[in-house]
Amino acid sequence: MEDRIRQSLLLDFYGELLTERQRSCYELHVNEDLSLSEIAEQCGISRQGVWDNIRRAEQALLEIEEKTGLIRRFEENRAALDKLCESAQALALRVEGSARPLAEALFSELRRLRDKEL
Repeated sequence: MEDRIRQSLLLDFYGELLTERQRSCYELHVNEDLSLSEIAEQCGISRQGVWDNIRRAEQALLEIEEKTGLIRRFEENRAALDKLCESAQALALRVEGSARPLAEALFSELRRLRDKEL
């Protein structure tokens, strides 16, 4: 997974567990793509302080993910849902008669669930 996306997911899943300063610095770095100098100016701390907060935040987020595995399970479930959607769509295109509306409904519901997770 692309590093920025991974960092953003870590923040989305576990950001509330960080200190306010760590969360703020990490969010500005990852989501806003600000430089250390820009973050330091905005937060009123040194560039070194920003760097330390970002590193501590990332380490904490990675440790939490290692212990809980929520993002890993989310990605596994998402991949499984994608496969189910593909299978349901293929089934809906192949069946006829009274089974077709049921297969189409199954595909629609699976797609709704998959898109809801985003």
